[in-house]
Amino acid sequence: MNKLAGIYTHIPFCIKKCPYCDFYSITDQSLKKPFINALIREIDLVSRPSLLFDSIYFGGGTPSVFKAEDISHIIEKMYGLFHILTNSEITIEVNPGTVTLEKLKEYRSIGINRINIGVQSFQDATLDFLGRIHSTNDANKIIKFAQKTGFDNIGIDLICGIPGQTKKTWLFDLRKAVEFEPEHISCYMLTYEKGTPLDRERQQGKFKPVADSLSAELFKTTIEYLTAHGYIQYEISNFAKDTHRKSRHNLKYWSFTPYLGFGPSAHSFIDPKRYWNCRNVKKYINNIKEGRLSIEKKEILSKEQRMMEMVYLGLRKTDGININTIDENLGINFRHMFAEKLKQLEEDGYILRIQPKNHCTLSRKGMLFLDSIAPMLMIDD
Repeated sequence: MNKLAGIYTHIPFCIKKCPYCDFYSITDQSLKKPFINALIREIDLVSRPSLLFDSIYFGGGTPSVFKAEDISHIIEKMYGLFHILTNSEITIEVNPGTVTLEKLKEYRSIGINRINIGVQSFQDATLDFLGRIHSTNDANKIIKFAQKTGFDNIGIDLICGIPGQTKKTWLFDLRKAVEFEPEHISCYMLTYEKGTPLDRERQQGKFKPVADSLSAELFKTTIEYLTAHGYIQYEISNFAKDTHRKSRHNLKYWSFTPYLGFGPSAHSFIDPKRYWNCRNVKKYINNIKEGRLSIEKKEILSKEQRMMEMVYLGLRKTDGININTIDENLGINFRHMFAEKLKQLEEDGYILRIQPKNHCTLSRKGMLFLDSIAPMLMIDD
């Protein structure tokens, strides 16, 4: 298992909140300056683990509402305090409605070497439904600008399973994405998170969600189309041009690898401990001003929790879970404990067991039922 750690920074600002998103963010731009000051102070305050880092990820929110100068100060502070490899992957998420050619050049000049563009769709009607602030033209322009600027590790995010979507309209989005030949494509199924405006509209019957059968067809279409065009599926929703273009940072979440999180709502994990910050920018800023970290909760994962995460997150990857690693980490005999269930799942075509590598992976059919299959391979609390 790769033990090189990652650093995540949550930038909790958006120009406008998307109705489907439940990640923590605010639209009050007046707090940006005090937030940056607090963030840099938080990095100073946190205890420094004896870990070697090879990824830094700026997510949100919309990190691209900040100038390169602000992001640069954060990166410099991290390099000054942590053991970070010189060839680290440094990613920033950008919204096409918040960047220019000049801004992309500046991001590249401060050491950002991976850019993740939140396109979501190449159709304006779909973007309107999703409440995005950018247009199809904006998306096309920013992808070209990123390439022109010299970024050679570009990711495009798309959303499928949108009401009114068909296999034909989804293929249009996939085709447009592939035409740009990005190094990475993420295809996420639209979900209705509790408390979001979109979920309230769903409950009020303002639109009809896509049927499960169509969701399954879109999932299958995604894999077939991207595979046929040279992309490797390495996680349920993620595809890379080659093994070197997988998201080094996101793989840490699925591989039970340590990471530090900075900013409101950010999580940190160093096995078996996890802690996370409060979901409130003002509270976060005030706590840091007073010289204390803004941690909302800490927990030490139980054996059952550790197994749940190893299995559930590990099965998201196309190379699945390493049975030897689980046995060594938890002191169990996974094969013996779940012999009958493994046999049944294999016979039903939901999982594949790769003996030489001692891996257990989900089949394409099994990926559709991850939430049902993973609990079958866990210790009961």
